[in-house]
Amino acid sequence: SQAVLVVTRTSTDEQTGRGRLSLFAVDLDTPGIDMTPIPVEIVAPEKQFTLFFNNVQVPADRLIGTEDDGLRQVFVGLNPERIMTASIATGVGRYALEKASRYARDRSVWGTPIGRHQGLSHPLAKAKIDLELARLMCQKAAWACDADADAHIAGETANMAKYAAAEAALAALDQAIQVHGGNGMSSEFGLAD
Repeated sequence: SQAVLVVTRTSTDEQTGRGRLSLFAVDLDTPGIDMTPIPVEIVAPEKQFTLFFNNVQVPADRLIGTEDDGLRQVFVGLNPERIMTASIATGVGRYALEKASRYARDRSVWGTPIGRHQGLSHPLAKAKIDLELARLMCQKAAWACDADADAHIAGETANMAKYAAAEAALAALDQAIQVHGGNGMSSEFGLAD
């Protein structure tokens, strides 16, 4: 059975009136859960749903971590996810730059490889620099997470790594498509899919 992670109120702080939240793994076939698909404009293997919970009862053994500490547990789990996302993004950027560099070396116009022109080589160099800086931020974030650094530092570096990597990867991919010209959107070259 498939399960989802659910943060739900399990008690109330008597002094502030705010809900205390806990994290549970809830099986999707639990009675009372209704899933409504959300139509999306892109074709992807992942689907999106709106979940409705109607008098759903979850056994105590499905509690993850400490009761009433669920929100903190979710945020602690976000840092490694952000670092992983940043690492994937830098990998995508490296892939795109490798394809663009190879194409710029191999594609010749009037007997000269197109990569010899500054209009192509300089933007590729900038994309490489930005990607390497993002990779360094990923490494710093991973170190902070692995070293059990202060939660603020771990969160801050993970956020910066994810942002820098996404920006660098998108710029590298865009530049790779530009280097390929009309071939940048073709299936043959594998950049636009």
